[in-house]
Amino acid sequence: MARLDGKVALVTGAARGIGAAIASEMAAEGAKVVIGDVLERDGEALAARIGGAARYAHLDVTKPEDWEAAVAAAVEAFGKLDVLVNNAGIANYGPIEQYTRADWDRIIAINLTGVFNGIKAAIPELINAGRGSIVNVSSIAGLRGEAGLPGYVASKWGVRGLTKAAALDLARYGIRVNSIHPGVVRTPLNAEGPQLATSHVAMDRVGDPREIASLAVFLASDESSFSTGSEFIADGGETAGMIRQPAVPQPAARAAR
Repeated sequence: MARLDGKVALVTGAARGIGAAIASEMAAEGAKVVIGDVLERDGEALAARIGGAARYAHLDVTKPEDWEAAVAAAVEAFGKLDVLVNNAGIANYGPIEQYTRADWDRIIAINLTGVFNGIKAAIPELINAGRGSIVNVSSIAGLRGEAGLPGYVASKWGVRGLTKAAALDLARYGIRVNSIHPGVVRTPLNAEGPQLATSHVAMDRVGDPREIASLAVFLASDESSFSTGSEFIADGGETAGMIRQPAVPQPAARAAR
């Protein structure tokens, strides 16, 4: 397969989980990949498994200087940058009345400002490449509210909105910007959490990181050349609606007359 032949991608949060699946799948499709993450050991191990098509770069998405270094590493190693995948993110929990300002500041800094930092850092090289694709990993929490996740929901709605604004501004340069909205996916972030329940999911299962990676490959490739500013949902049908309605009592049958 060679759907991304000749492309160079920078993927954040790529040392494990969905990010690792995206980096691996893009490399398998012919791309050169920079694995950006703060998890140095995991990131370097993944780069070694992928081989010569990958490099690891230490990247704290809250630090613009780390972004500049990661973009420079991509250009130094592979000559350009065509694709940015903003995947790094965290979740923290608590009802709004217990949720602290520190919780809020941390998640917004990583999940939303981190995406802004990445877009800003990548723009010059994406313009130099002549065209490009930015893929922002949001969540179905960016499409609806969820109790006990005020900061996460706000950050993921913010990613969705930022995606649309950036898509409108960058279309003139041939740069496309889209968002992916995963549902319940088995990753290290949620492996032990109650959110892995599937009775509310139409397909009655959790997703695999590779299923999200396949969608990212599509958005990075020229196959999606007319798509920008759009949401792409992969949630097993969770946001389609309710699948189990309460039983409705049936009226008793009347005796024949």
